[in-house]
Formats: sequence, C-alpha cells, structure tokens
Amino acid sequence: MQLQISIILAVMVFAYIIAKWKKLSVEVSMLAAALVGGLAGAFVATPPINQLARHLVEGAFTYLDVILVFVTATIFMAIVSESGGVNYVVRGTIKLFYNLRLIALLILMVIILIPGALTGAGSVSLLVVGAPVAMALGYLGVKKKKAAAILFIVAGLSAAAPPVNIWAMILSAGTAIPYVGFELPLGIPVLILGTFSILVLGWKKEGNSDRETALKEMPEITANMTWWRVLLPFVVFFGLVAASRIWPFAYPVLGLPLQFVLAGLTALLVSPIKINILKLSRDTVKKLLPLLATMIIVGMLQQVMTATGVRGFLSFAVISTPLVLLFILLAIIIPFSEGVLTYGGAAIIGIPLVWFLDSIGLHATIVIAGLSLLWPLGDGLPPTALIGRLSIMVSDYKGSYWSFLKSTWLPWLVITAVGILMVIFSARLDFLVKWSM
Repeated sequence: MQLQISIILAVMVFAYIIAKWKKLSVEVSMLAAALVGGLAGAFVATPPINQLARHLVEGAFTYLDVILVFVTATIFMAIVSESGGVNYVVRGTIKLFYNLRLIALLILMVIILIPGALTGAGSVSLLVVGAPVAMALGYLGVKKKKAAAILFIVAGLSAAAPPVNIWAMILSAGTAIPYVGFELPLGIPVLILGTFSILVLGWKKEGNSDRETALKEMPEITANMTWWRVLLPFVVFFGLVAASRIWPFAYPVLGLPLQFVLAGLTALLVSPIKINILKLSRDTVKKLLPLLATMIIVGMLQQVMTATGVRGFLSFAVISTPLVLLFILLAIIIPFSEGVLTYGGAAIIGIPLVWFLDSIGLHATIVIAGLSLLWPLGDGLPPTALIGRLSIMVSDYKGSYWSFLKSTWLPWLVITAVGILMVIFSARLDFLVKWSM
C-alpha cells in the first residue's frame, strides 16, 4: 500500500514538473497534478474511476467561502481606490508628515497593510496602493531597491494580517478548527515585524527631495475628496465586525462577504465621483482570476490527495520527522512550498503539520498564526514569486531580481525566527487567543 501511494505521489510530482517545464502557469500545473494523480489512483480504485469527477467537483467548491471573501473584499478596496481615496491618503501623509519622517514611514506601512489585511492577498495591496506608496517612499529618500524590499515584506505581512488570512482559512477548514481568535496572534506580530522592517530598510535617507517638489509631482487628489469619505467605509466594516463580537447572541450572523459588500456600498455612496460599479467589478474579478483559479484547484488537489491516500502519506512523513529537525526545516519547507504551490502549500503540507503539532500539545491557533508569517516569504521565491515580481514592477526597480531579494535578508531572518518561535512556544501564547475572543 505504501509503495502504491508513493507511486501516485511520484506521478503527481512528475506531472507538475512537466507542466512547469512546458512553461504552463502554476494553476494549470497543479490542475495537471490533480488530474494525473486522480487517474493514477483510479487504476487501483482509490478513488474508483466513476467517482473521480465527483471528487474533482467537490474539491472545486472546498474554498467557496474564501473565494467570496476574496472577491468582495477586493472590489471594496477597488472602489476606495477608484474614488481617489488612496491617492488622497498618501498625498496627505507626505503633506502633513514630510518633516516627521518616522511617522510618515509608519503611516505608509499601515496604508500597505490595510488592503492585504482586508482581502487576504498581498498582491492586492501592491495593485491598489503599491505605486503611490513607492512614489512617496522615493520622496522620503528611500532608494528604489529598498522601496521594493519594503513593499515585498510589508505586502507579505498584510496577507498574514487579520481579519482575512487565506493560509489560516485553508488550515482551519482542513483541520476542523474554527476561524476565530486570530486577531491578536496575527495582528501583534504583523505590526511589530512591519514596523521593524520598514524602519530597518527605510531608515537611511538618500537624496535631497523637498516637500514642495514631492507634492507637485504626486497625482492630484480627486475634487471634493475628504477624510470622512475615506474613513466612513472602514468605520462601517469594522463596526459590523465589532458588533458581532459585542452582541454575539443578539446580532445576526452577516459573514465577512456581506460585511464587505455593505462597506463597499458605503464607499460607493460617499464617493465624490461617479463610479461604473459593473465595469469596476468586472475588471477587478478579471485581475483576480489567477488567484481564484488557484483556490479552486487547491481544493481539487487536496480532495484528490485525500482520496488517493497521498495526504495521509504526507501526514505520516511529517509525524515521523524528529521534532527538533522539523522545527529547523520549517524555515525552508514553508516558504519553498509557497514558492512552488502558492496557497496549495498550506493544504498539502500545512494541514498534516497542524494536525501533528496539535496532537503533541501545541496550540493549533498559535501554530497556524506562526506558520502564516512564514508562507508570505515564499511569494518572493521562484517559480511563482508573485509578490516579489509585483514589488519590482510597482516600484520601477530596474536592477536584478536577486539583488532586490538579498536586500530583504534581515527582515526575512527576523520574521522566520518569530514565526518558528511562535510555533515552538504556542502553548504558552494561548492567552492571545483568549484575549481575541
């Protein structure tokens, strides 16, 4: 039986490698691995050939709730950006805090964190606020290579930040753990690590730009845009989230997708310009298609691996690894799995890992939070390198990719250390979960 499952796993890996060799996308490569693995399993009736289609369809709907959050949150942020809110906030930061450089850097960090925290995707942060923030960093004396490094690290942390963390959602769904109590275990490390990263990378000022020149060259703000128009949609969203926590038994369960829809409608109503919401939604979903396809195919791959026994085989490989060696290998395995499989790494490696660590007495929620700090680092590694490539693009850095990646070494090591230590000492950090609930 073990030999049989090993062959199926080898066939899936081979199919993925061939697909990547043919320069197909990560999504298509994972789909090829799922299909070929299912067919290989069908030869030994795991699953039976007549049930393969059912498993693929069921798997495609595994993360439907995550997809709904992803779409509604990104459309909400697109409305805020289209209305001129992003440019208004970035320009206001430079205008008010140009001579208070430390405060300006911290505000820009928060601006990068918000879109990714609300959508679960660091790429959305870069697409929505990346270019204006990179411009602002340049006016604050941060060179393009360091600006690209800041965008990569902070955008990655934004994807790990609450309230929407796709890796944590996948792990929670796969391990039957409620997706609650992550606010402090994720929020506190993200804010501390984000502050450390932007100060380390942006502390040294280079160049002689002045505020007047910066304001003259930055995009003009939308007419009639004000602070209350920017803040009101976020007040509505966080107010709805807070209400469900304050009155859990009296308040109706709206769910994150509906809360994002209501916040988006608020942003649409207070926008100073008319927005074609149908065109904006269509364009936004078109940009999201690769990420949505990844979520669908990850579900299919997970279902096939479960039906063929490969998932159990990997689980056994995890629990048979010496614990100290396993903790050391987390620094390599977790980012590498993200670089190769994107969110698929959480389903394939993360789920059995959380099961095992929970079974030996570690706190599952804190473990998931710690692992969630490591996965974004893999978005700078080939073959996908999604956030890394986007960071270079929006910052207009023309140097080599590896030169940019090497400039992130200190924040990378600190984030890795914090993530692994959170996993190791998760049982002692359970108070963060209690305070979040």
